[in-house]
Amino acid sequence: MDKEKIEQGVRLILDGIGEDIKREGLIDTPKRVAKMYEECFSGLYEDAKEHLKKTFTSKNNEIIIEKDISLYSICEHHLMPFYGKAHVAYIPDGKVVGLSKLARSVDVFAKRPQIQEQLTNQIADSIMEILKPKGVIVAIEAEHMCMTMRGVKKPGSKTFTYVCRGEFKNNNELKNMFLNYIK
Repeated sequence: MDKEKIEQGVRLILDGIGEDIKREGLIDTPKRVAKMYEECFSGLYEDAKEHLKKTFTSKNNEIIIEKDISLYSICEHHLMPFYGKAHVAYIPDGKVVGLSKLARSVDVFAKRPQIQEQLTNQIADSIMEILKPKGVIVAIEAEHMCMTMRGVKKPGSKTFTYVCRGEFKNNNELKNMFLNYIK
């Protein structure tokens, strides 16, 4: 990440909106924004799949659900935050992953310029690829600041996305059990 370029860009934006970039409150703003971007976009420099590689043998072939995983991301269209909860379930096929690893994978994908629809797919696809479960379902509900602060200005509205892979794709009973559980 090139922090100097980010700082230059922030100075240009502040100047472009008519602010005095030498004003006391704004002098260190470019540095603060660069530091914030380093954290917010850290997922660009991590492989989420690495978190899923440490597995444990398990004879449990029932569904595993981790719900209410907090996530924060930045919309790639407006560079404004969206935030909410991810819910992840999978049906193991002989191996499981530590629960914290699911949350870490969500974080890595979320910490990229992103759209919610793609984020949902990336999480599901990485779990399918690495764990090779019988099925996976991922749901995300999030509030988008681009809809709250600008444009349509509808605070409190949430976007819900979900994707199904494997046994979840064609099994409405499993899908409905998951969707009811996360309500």
